[in-house]
Amino acid sequence: MKAIVLHGFGGPETMAIGEMPLPEPGMGQLRVRVVATSVNRADTVQRRGLYPPPPGESEILGLEVAGVVDAIGDGVGRWQTGDRVMGLVAGGGYAEYALMYAEHAMVIPESLTFEEAAAVPEVYITAFLNLFRIAQVQDGQTVLLHGGGGGVNTAAIQLCRALRSDCRIAVTASAGKIERVRALGADRVIDYRQQDFVGEIKEFTGGSGADVILDHIGASYLAKNLSVLGVGGRLVIIGLMGGAVAEINLGLLMVKRQRVIGSVLRALPVAEKADITNDFVAQVVPLLQRRAIAPLIHRVFPLHAAAQAHEEMESGRHFGKIVLAVQPV
Repeated sequence: MKAIVLHGFGGPETMAIGEMPLPEPGMGQLRVRVVATSVNRADTVQRRGLYPPPPGESEILGLEVAGVVDAIGDGVGRWQTGDRVMGLVAGGGYAEYALMYAEHAMVIPESLTFEEAAAVPEVYITAFLNLFRIAQVQDGQTVLLHGGGGGVNTAAIQLCRALRSDCRIAVTASAGKIERVRALGADRVIDYRQQDFVGEIKEFTGGSGADVILDHIGASYLAKNLSVLGVGGRLVIIGLMGGAVAEINLGLLMVKRQRVIGSVLRALPVAEKADITNDFVAQVVPLLQRRAIAPLIHRVFPLHAAAQAHEEMESGRHFGKIVLAVQPV
């Protein structure tokens, strides 16, 4: 099968189309004929050699796929060949065929194209898991989302509006993306290059601070995040673009009864991902079916242009998801 192969670790130039063995589904797995996959920030980190796949998973890049069930492993009862599915994979998405645990597969809503479906699993499940299962955002609370144009945050804004319509959403974004973020439903958009988000959030909340912060920056934002997090607030860290090591004022943490939570989706056990997927199917997939929410696609690249797709991701120009079209239906 055709797949994107890494020739060493480094920049996008290390990626090229090549031939890889066809994977065989094991116990509880499906083999999916991949129609489309998506580019995620984690893929660019893995490409540089800094985010290896979990033991036993494919070394091929790609954390989500949309396609058609091609073969079925032992112990799978629900799915049939020909079913349209989307879902998380722990690796292998940048290829014509990928293995997916049957418990992680979701029926593609009829309202979605394959390209749209490929833009759903990683970012929408990440946003859903961290905001609603872990941080437990409630109506009336204030949520701060960092990096307004990325896939997770565009998904998070939509989910907050759909599932907690009375919550207040503040987003940090670059100047060129402010109006698009506001149009998605953000109540306050902060130009992080020109404005101090700490002061802006304190003014926005009347001094009480944010109840929940979803952050992919990490160390360089930690002190500011804690200073603007309110009493009983939850800071959920899902990325480390700004570094992994920082100091915490434990006194502030204790007095304000704050929680700092680290979260990563890829490394979760199969059964836990299945539980999250089931919850997501119950609460979010119906919204996708009736297009109350819809994935935002920045651009679709063919699979052989994966290096260009990574360059686009790392440029920061994108708004929403970058999709790879792998093969025709």
